[in-house]
Amino acid sequence: MEFIKSKENKLYKTIKKLKTRKYREKEKLFIAEGHKFLDFKEIPWAVILKEGDDRYRDKAEKFTCPKYIFSESIFNEISSQENSQGVIVIYPMRESSIEGIGENIVVLDRIQDPGNLGTIIRVADAAGYKDIILLKGSVDVYNEKTVRSSMGSLFNMNFIYMEEDELIKFMAEKSYKSTSTALREDAVSYTDILPGSKNAIIFGNEGQGVSERIIEASDNKVIIPIYGSAESLNVAVAAGIVLYKFRELLD
Repeated sequence: MEFIKSKENKLYKTIKKLKTRKYREKEKLFIAEGHKFLDFKEIPWAVILKEGDDRYRDKAEKFTCPKYIFSESIFNEISSQENSQGVIVIYPMRESSIEGIGENIVVLDRIQDPGNLGTIIRVADAAGYKDIILLKGSVDVYNEKTVRSSMGSLFNMNFIYMEEDELIKFMAEKSYKSTSTALREDAVSYTDILPGSKNAIIFGNEGQGVSERIIEASDNKVIIPIYGSAESLNVAVAAGIVLYKFRELLD
């Protein structure tokens, strides 16, 4: 493994730049930190280990991609964790395609928090969904916190990016029965959902919810009843409840 200790090193500079969405999209690469990412079958672009920490060297050696050891000081410069496990993996972004999209899809309207997005990806994967449409204004799927929160589930998903108008047209043309979560008087309980043969399940921004245009274009509006004193549910929690209920009904 090549040892790197200089901040003038090209790889070091590349990784620093990958912390910005613009550069990730340009290079089609993203950062995943933690030894868990050495357990997946996905082929990394590069693996970086921390100087003096050999705990995961054997795991790293199984990959055919370039592997490096960074000095403690520059590794800490690129690490986003306070108690790093000494492993950073750089992956190529996955190719996404609208071709062959499934009959049951998840739509996310301007989800802002990377931890929420990562958790929703993980929940959707666990509940058997494979396609997620993200509307403009949503946090980047390849944000480091999103990647970490997804616990590897992003490798199992197909991500498609759309504008609001494009989504509404797509759902109509492809005959998806659309269901939006909405705090409205005409919304029915999520337990009374009636799925169609093709379904688009829509969750909205943490503060504003699903946009009014999408709600008005939706076939169904559903709500999760609050029985206690809480004002609302976290969007990732709500997604887990609704997606699993949908799965139960579909099965």
